[in-house]
Amino acid sequence: MTSRREFLRLGAAVGASAFIPKVPFLGRARKILVLGGTSFIGPHQVQYALDRGHEITLFNRGRTNADLFPGVEKLIGDRNGQLDALRGRRWDVVIDNSATDPEWVRQSAALLKDTVDRYFYVSSRSAYRHFREIPMTADAPTFTFESTGVDPSTPGNRLPYGLAKAESERAALAHFGDRAVIIRPGLIIGPRDETDRFTYWPVRIHRGGEVLAPGDGTDGVQIIDARDLSEWMVRLAEADTTGTFNAVGPAWGRSFAEFLHGIRAVTTAETRFVWADTDFLLAQGVRPYTDLPVWMPARDDNAGFARFDLSPEVEAGLTFRPLAETAADTLEYHFSRPPERQAALRAGMKEEREAEILAAWRASKGG
Repeated sequence: MTSRREFLRLGAAVGASAFIPKVPFLGRARKILVLGGTSFIGPHQVQYALDRGHEITLFNRGRTNADLFPGVEKLIGDRNGQLDALRGRRWDVVIDNSATDPEWVRQSAALLKDTVDRYFYVSSRSAYRHFREIPMTADAPTFTFESTGVDPSTPGNRLPYGLAKAESERAALAHFGDRAVIIRPGLIIGPRDETDRFTYWPVRIHRGGEVLAPGDGTDGVQIIDARDLSEWMVRLAEADTTGTFNAVGPAWGRSFAEFLHGIRAVTTAETRFVWADTDFLLAQGVRPYTDLPVWMPARDDNAGFARFDLSPEVEAGLTFRPLAETAADTLEYHFSRPPERQAALRAGMKEEREAEILAAWRASKGG
């Protein structure tokens, strides 16, 4: 394990010039309230803010990773109506990383609108009604009750995910107006991710052998390292920036072939990618973004899924660490988990299913 981790760290050094040093912020320190803060995005965000001299308060139920940040003020409550711990307090910024129910946002935004200067809401690329536009920008239409045909009386916790995120955005804007900051990330990746949607690929490539690769390698990929996302949000708070932004990368996009080869560069595995035609995979019942995570065929309503124009975001300070660093750190995190968790990835294709698809593909080619 020691030598493997050393190798992964060496691989992560590739392209390190894009990394922003964690130096103290030289301006006015902010008082930042983080709703959540101890799961995936939050720990990276909180540590970065602390490193830069900001004062942090965490508000959550105290159940997830409660031992993190022992020196940070922690308020106990629940987004579902138990907000008393927030009353009578003032902060410069609130960062809402965790809300998937619009009612949670309504309650917290209504309570804090007169005692907080900026409200950051982490939405999702899934809030967009479609991805037909090339390039995609933050002006693209988002889901509404009308466009989805969902009854407006449906409880927020039962709304489709994309609609719930779009309605949560509107709730934040209703109370904070131009003091709100809406961030729409794509797939968030990196160490501490327990969904395994990105992790599947470094782990699968590390295992070696023939790897089923989707399409012809030209489909685009735009994702975001949790550290790039969370650290950028802190810098936006420092600059008193407001507006609506996307959070995917890199800015110029990346092909799926570049994505897979970039991950392979940080492993020592003997790997051969077998590219199988998109129509063939769909006919075999392979589900994009699920059976083969990250991959979304660039066609129809998803033509612009990985074709975002990130000029406004880059101008506002969004940066991207090298894919090699993210892949290496993700592998290191994966191998630090208990063996039973390593053996039970929560996303991607099982070995047996992959072997079946590869065999069917060879048969279809007469091989």
